[in-house]
Amino acid sequence: MTEGTSDGDAPPSRRSVLRTTAGVAGAGLGLGALGTGTAAAAETGRTTAAQTATAGATAETPARTGPTMVGVPFERRSTVRVGLIGLGNRGSSMIDLYLALPGVQVVALCDPVKAKIEAAAAKVVKAGQPAPAVYTNGENDYENLCKRGDVDFIHAATPWDVHFEMAKTAMLNGKHVGVECPIAMRLDELWELVDLSERTRRHCMQLENCCYGRNEMRVLRMAHAGKFGDLLHGAGAYNHDLRGLMFDPDYYEGPWRRLWHTRLRGDLYPNHGFGPVSNYLDINRGDRAVSISSFGTPALGLAQYRKANMPPGDPSWKETYIESDRTISLVQTAKGRVIRLEHDVSTPHPYSRINSLGGTKGVFEDYPERIYIEPDHTDDAWGDFGAYAEWDHWLWKEHANPPGGHGGMDYIMVFRLMQCMQLGLVPDFDVYDAATWTAPVPLSHASIKAKGAPQQIPDFTRGEWRKARPGMDSDKPTN
Repeated sequence: MTEGTSDGDAPPSRRSVLRTTAGVAGAGLGLGALGTGTAAAAETGRTTAAQTATAGATAETPARTGPTMVGVPFERRSTVRVGLIGLGNRGSSMIDLYLALPGVQVVALCDPVKAKIEAAAAKVVKAGQPAPAVYTNGENDYENLCKRGDVDFIHAATPWDVHFEMAKTAMLNGKHVGVECPIAMRLDELWELVDLSERTRRHCMQLENCCYGRNEMRVLRMAHAGKFGDLLHGAGAYNHDLRGLMFDPDYYEGPWRRLWHTRLRGDLYPNHGFGPVSNYLDINRGDRAVSISSFGTPALGLAQYRKANMPPGDPSWKETYIESDRTISLVQTAKGRVIRLEHDVSTPHPYSRINSLGGTKGVFEDYPERIYIEPDHTDDAWGDFGAYAEWDHWLWKEHANPPGGHGGMDYIMVFRLMQCMQLGLVPDFDVYDAATWTAPVPLSHASIKAKGAPQQIPDFTRGEWRKARPGMDSDKPTN
């Protein structure tokens, strides 16, 4: 159940590992099996990810099943009681951040690996809190955690395969829920989470930590202040060489993440790039993502890495990889802006999320960070982004040296989320953002199969995107 990763993702589920390992032979059939889906559909009783991607690309917007969740605040509470599902690399590190915050209590933990539960529970007790309730009875024991009456918020840090079911179960049991990226893998699942959030009046959020990066939040404030002029384009990515980790049975606790490379060809992990750029451009808050066209390279990197590094007889030799080594997508917005997304975890290259924004007065580009805006720069040379520290978001001004991983963005995210719950504020992002940021997973696959043909991105807000509203660029609470 645990999920382990390095940049906002987190490691695997034994049920997921067992289920997907059993299907490796079928996965080796490649797109033929995914296209017909006969074996997979017979086994699961549900359409495959590839089928849903293709069918959902032309699906009409369903009728709203409940009042919108746009602008809905949390219920105010002095103490936020948290339950965590999944205690791998990601989940176990997030416990430290919750325990560092006043007014937050970790009351329940779930993972089928008892050693992980024991280590996490010991952290809670050491922090001076009561021993948490623990759930270790198999892969479905999270359902019992979700039924507890003393949990306000559930954090799911598990493999992608089970994100949807956990978010769904949490909301059906009256809990607000945050899920590591991506929040689901299919369009029908994204719509179901939107509908459930509206019907249950529970928030369902993508825990997109990169939105809280210092550079991202500074660019956001500068963009909204007009420093880049009229915004025209942005770019984001997850370009991160994960070959060694994906073949490491301990890091991902099995092959679950690598096996997604046997199922889909598109952008498997768009959120880290799409989320921040969507914030810059006020996606779902005055503009919306309308369509996506995706193109993918051949799938060579993982097979070549396996040949060079894995011994004969390793289970990975039964796998056939179809995921494009690099996926490049172009997203068109309702206002005519363009967003470029990239995904590459299978080839050697330095880490980059690109994180770029351009407008009529200039441009910012990250990795390395640099800026060129008028009238500050006129000599055709990049300027020092560090000179714009005055534009730091108030969260970073208050927490200049935050604890935790990923340069402090994890702590800033958790601090702000718990603050919103304690003060009864509207969250910085909602289920509509979660669905939008994740939609490229199935839609990029469908577009690549259709030789780059544009795929419509659903309007998960059902028209609410036309209304300007606050988001990540929040005001500091007065209370």
